[in-house]
Amino acid sequence: MSQPSVYVTRGIFPEALDLLRAVAEVKVWPEEPQPPYEVLAREAESADALLSMVPDRIDAALMERARRLRVVSNMAVGYNNIDVAAATRRGIYVGNTPGVLTETTADLAFALLLSWARRIPDGRQLVREGRWRYWHPSDFLGTDVQGASLGIVGLGRIGEAVARRARAFKMRVLYHDEGRKPELERELGLT
Repeated sequence: MSQPSVYVTRGIFPEALDLLRAVAEVKVWPEEPQPPYEVLAREAESADALLSMVPDRIDAALMERARRLRVVSNMAVGYNNIDVAAATRRGIYVGNTPGVLTETTADLAFALLLSWARRIPDGRQLVREGRWRYWHPSDFLGTDVQGASLGIVGLGRIGEAVARRARAFKMRVLYHDEGRKPELERELGLT
């Protein structure tokens, strides 16, 4: 029996490709950005599985052409790019990677917050342009994050992870969500 065929829409980590190659014939789109829709649809025609990314449109028309397709796995938390109803009708399994970017996204959000508060982009630009000459006490004072107030809209996994980071900075965290979260309010001191 031959191995299943997997089409991967982007170059991904070599270790991940090695795992796939151990159980399947793997073809990878070699360019950036993603393959054009028509190329993806054509490649899907001979694939048993697709490993897709958020920009890849996996719609009913593509699935109609891809008669062998049995699995679409999105290397993303979301799956808005996949017509899940069409996949269900055709018996195609759809997978994604929920939760894998929660902490990473919260780290990035906090890094951006700190970068803005401490005026890091302004200082970097001054240095890159060769305009920084000496230190002065009033240069790039920025804003203290310690003890500041932070508003979070949407207290899902990422919002909660950001709130946990804010707690380390003794920030007052206000949140808005579809419903109250009394347990998190108590645990993290949220309002």
